[in-house]
Amino acid sequence: MNHTRRELSLLLPTLIAAAHSEAQSQSLLPSKTYEYADLPVKVNESNHAESRHVLEGTTHEGFPIEAHITLLPPGQMPHAPHHHEWEEILFIQTGKLEVTISGKTTHIGPGSVIYSASNEEHGLKNIGDVPAQYFVLAIGHHG
Repeated sequence: MNHTRRELSLLLPTLIAAAHSEAQSQSLLPSKTYEYADLPVKVNESNHAESRHVLEGTTHEGFPIEAHITLLPPGQMPHAPHHHEWEEILFIQTGKLEVTISGKTTHIGPGSVIYSASNEEHGLKNIGDVPAQYFVLAIGHHG
């Protein structure tokens, strides 16, 4: 059976959509639990912060998310103030943080939440006398 180039070009969007759907389903996050004690610990040598990677993948709607937990020693920053394309939500469990978003600084403690919009400069520092533990949910394409 012979097909014209035009007929084949009409098939191209369908093939691309099928390939995208297949790639997306391979990274779909499954429903599951993540036991804290089972999460591998990565220690940052410069500030002694501990990070535990929880999950990374795509929601059923095709939206990329990543989650990790950080334990930040007193007086430390996880990194210099920065910005990126993805959005972040941080949930503070313990400690006291100084948070700067677009030049505005606030102090927050346990139970507080930080939302950093896309490409907005943000940074934080543990200003308490105990380690600060917070949960990070990155929303969108991240690196």
